[in-house]
Amino acid sequence: MPTQSRRGRPRVPLTLAPPERAELESFARSRALPAGLVRRAQMLLLSADGVTNTAIAERFATSVSLVSLWRGRYRDQGLAGLYGEVRPGRPRTHDDDRIATLLKQTLETRPRDATQWTVRALSETTGISKSSVHRYLTLFGVQPHRQRRFKLSTDPFFVEKLRDVVGLYLNPPDHALVLSVDEKSQVQALERTQPGLPLGLGYVQGITHDYYRHGTTTLFAALDVAAGTVLHQCKPRHRHQEFLAFLRYLDAQVPPHLDVHLIVDNYGTHKHAKVRRWLARHPRYHLHFTPTYASWLNQIERWFALITQRAIRRGSFTSVPQLVAKIDQFVQHYNRHARPFLWTATADSILGKIERLCTVINGTRH
Repeated sequence: MPTQSRRGRPRVPLTLAPPERAELESFARSRALPAGLVRRAQMLLLSADGVTNTAIAERFATSVSLVSLWRGRYRDQGLAGLYGEVRPGRPRTHDDDRIATLLKQTLETRPRDATQWTVRALSETTGISKSSVHRYLTLFGVQPHRQRRFKLSTDPFFVEKLRDVVGLYLNPPDHALVLSVDEKSQVQALERTQPGLPLGLGYVQGITHDYYRHGTTTLFAALDVAAGTVLHQCKPRHRHQEFLAFLRYLDAQVPPHLDVHLIVDNYGTHKHAKVRRWLARHPRYHLHFTPTYASWLNQIERWFALITQRAIRRGSFTSVPQLVAKIDQFVQHYNRHARPFLWTATADSILGKIERLCTVINGTRH
């Protein structure tokens, strides 16, 4: 005889076969499925154990009619009934062909009076509303208003130099120190002409567009690729004399029993005759040159971007010594919390990416 709930019509018993119970238990324990689906599975398991609809509704803080609804859906449709049904809504305004035409026009053509499409221009050309054009471009990640700059290396020994430098990152030699070395020249001590406006709720920090120039300094830096720490010096000029002085500074800081591999760019200072003679007298030093137009391969450039962003660009300095003191302060704090940059790209993966880039360039030439 059907069991009775406290009120209402007789409840039809919910009987689960072992495979059905196993499926519902898997749903009820899941941490990946939607929460609503998990709750429905839990309700059905309780119902199959003989718990009344009223007790289930009280336990899940819902209505008796909703519990009865999911019991009926599962009895009639199985697991598919737990997913609910598609609710009616307004039909799509633009079909797939029209959206594909919009994207093709954005990617493959240019407006007659401009260098790139805008949302308004696309709307006028295609007849699609501005809000819909913006939504479709955002959905497909198309950004005609933005550009990314790049430069392909013309170095005839690009592959050899690439493999050499990447090999130092991924497989550093034993009993040796790998230092990424470069100079950030013409670091300006700029003083804003008026005090800045503070950062506030709803608006960004304000600074004047003009400034006073109080001179420049050159930041010489060497990044320990394995530890992430930085050795640095600030000097007034950017010549081979200053680079030699920095090499002597490094020589005093690095333990004498270690070989030193220096990753540098092709700037003339690094190849000066006096620099080569100094290196010949110190055979534990080995220079590794990055390819021409491939500064991205030198990790110290990433560190230069950090110090520029965090300590230099938004500062206001009344003198070069004040700027140098700020740089020293930043480096000291950075070294206390230093972590190495994680280099994961292999030489083959980089060459593959460059090959794909060249294919795209060749395909777009007219």
